[in-house]
Amino acid sequence: MLELQVAHTADLESDALRAARALLDEVFGAEMSDHDWEHALGGVHALAWERGELVAHASVVQRRLMYGGRALRTGYVEGVAVRGDRRRRGYGGAVMDPIERVIRGAYELGALGASEQGERFYAARGWRPWRGETWALTPHGVVRTAHEDDSVLVLEVQFALDVSASLTCDWRDGEVW
Repeated sequence: MLELQVAHTADLESDALRAARALLDEVFGAEMSDHDWEHALGGVHALAWERGELVAHASVVQRRLMYGGRALRTGYVEGVAVRGDRRRRGYGGAVMDPIERVIRGAYELGALGASEQGERFYAARGWRPWRGETWALTPHGVVRTAHEDDSVLVLEVQFALDVSASLTCDWRDGEVW
């Protein structure tokens, strides 16, 4: 039986946080860095437990994305993972449902970076691929992030977006998108 836990980072026990980090390490392997883990903290987590074992995780944190001359309050999705032996059973949707509820209730926009494989999952949930150029506001000014083009997806919340326009993310250590 699936037990869904939704909580802010500050309200999670250290054992739950360790289980989430271990799940992300298991799913993403060497691609999962300390920066990636840090990016998933400080917001709301959705954790799916089965018989006391964590089988899926997702989180949403606040960021600012610049679009059309505005800095939009953005719910940025991080750390979405489903244990390998539990994929294609609805666990991804189970953790994304509360995350998207938070985005729709608290943010002007939802955004995330996705792999090609993940893009189909998110598109089926109403997320749209960003087709315009991507940029990052860095300590050295605004820098083009062409390698991230076609991997950013958005969830429109408060208004329709021109997904062919430019989109700029705020700075953070590690992968900016």
